[in-house]
Amino acid sequence: MAHKTNAVRLLDQLAIAYELREYEVDENDLAAETVAAKIQLPPAQVFKTLVGRGDRNGTCMAVIPGNGELDLKALAAASGDRKMQLVPVKELQILTGYIRGGVTALAGKKDYPVYVDETIELFDRISVSAGIRGMQILLSPADYLRATKAKMAALVRAKRAG
Repeated sequence: MAHKTNAVRLLDQLAIAYELREYEVDENDLAAETVAAKIQLPPAQVFKTLVGRGDRNGTCMAVIPGNGELDLKALAAASGDRKMQLVPVKELQILTGYIRGGVTALAGKKDYPVYVDETIELFDRISVSAGIRGMQILLSPADYLRATKAKMAALVRAKRAG
């Protein structure tokens, strides 16, 4: 039985239905696409959480499809900032309480504003990190938005053809 993370406890408190999926962690490949393959979902349905810092409003979280690339300008616009940059990996745990590959917008150290890519509405269920590497939470987009108090925005830029 999977152990309960703070993210899972929060969903229990809010009486939100979810499913946990565990997977084998490869420290050298924490990519969302890899996680998606391991839990047998398309990468677009597995959302990754990135932490940004704006020049006006400080730290926020961007939740985007695993196969997407964050558009920092779009995140800045959504958060009311002029400029936005990703937080260095070494600061992730200090800010969120989570390590790279296990960052989630659920039950972090602090409630940062959360912005979710609008493609979340394309699915009946999405997958997000449970707060540790090796475990994902599957839940409905509406429940995820409620639990994180997220705002939706277009956050992903089209991947450039190689």
